[in-house]
Amino acid sequence: MTIPTAADFAEEPLGTSASTPLADQAGYHVQLMERLASTGRYERPRQTRVFVVANQKGGVGKTTTSVNLAAAMAARGLSVLLIDLDPQGNASTAAAIPHASGTPGTYEVLLDELPIDQAVQTSPDVPGLRVVPATIDLAGAEIELVMLEQRERRLRKAIDTYLAGPGRDVDYVFIDCPPSLGLLTVNAMVAAREVLIPIQCEYYALEGLSQLLGNIELVQQHLNSDLDVSTILLTMHDARTNLSSSVAAEVRGHFGDRVLSTAIPRSVRISEAPGYQQTIITYDPNSTGALSYLEAAREITQRGAAPADQGASS
Repeated sequence: MTIPTAADFAEEPLGTSASTPLADQAGYHVQLMERLASTGRYERPRQTRVFVVANQKGGVGKTTTSVNLAAAMAARGLSVLLIDLDPQGNASTAAAIPHASGTPGTYEVLLDELPIDQAVQTSPDVPGLRVVPATIDLAGAEIELVMLEQRERRLRKAIDTYLAGPGRDVDYVFIDCPPSLGLLTVNAMVAAREVLIPIQCEYYALEGLSQLLGNIELVQQHLNSDLDVSTILLTMHDARTNLSSSVAAEVRGHFGDRVLSTAIPRSVRISEAPGYQQTIITYDPNSTGALSYLEAAREITQRGAAPADQGASS
């Protein structure tokens, strides 16, 4: 797979200005509010877009990104399906979805071929957000899948069936993966059409990224030629440090316009939200974290917008 090396955006990306740190932090919040106010349309895609949110490195904001992008889009009127494929079930927790052992979820979808419409639940806080939960039962799925036919394509089959039937109104699908490159992640990559990679704005941010991209290339060659690394999202950005700006510049220089102009700030409020079984979108909708995910979600929808005569959601 060829990674683009285009120059940074001509327009200065959000969160990377060169003034004083405190001014940057305050200015970033104002920029987000102004941009959402002036261009806050969330466009419906031409057809359902299926994203896998992947990074085998833990602690980069992968689950946080999956949940909050999904909630941001759903809160603005789009129909979103979030599939929790991590046995820890953190995405299910943040969306306030019950996921005790035995609850129908992704384990049953993968192993027993339970239709998604029999496992999906609606978020009580964001009505447009549907979630297929993950339970601890999913922890053994990697081993159990090895012996099954079409083991890499079981999630794709389930999603395609759902989107052709009960889920035909779904605009976006986000699949949250475990921090590994095993069969669960492979299933997600085969099911998806686009890869969204969250990259932390710290040292070691690119550590292991070449391995992830190599695995994506193998999936493209042998299992899913339609898969595309379409979106890179910078997370845990701290405008007060030169380190964050340095890492952000390096990532933008390497991936070009695949990197969203919005960077997600390091935020205590974002970390607090799951403890209350909420996303940042509902926990503190006026926080910089919430505004950042709302703007990042808007950017993503703009990239796959339907023609104007098909309408839009605002």
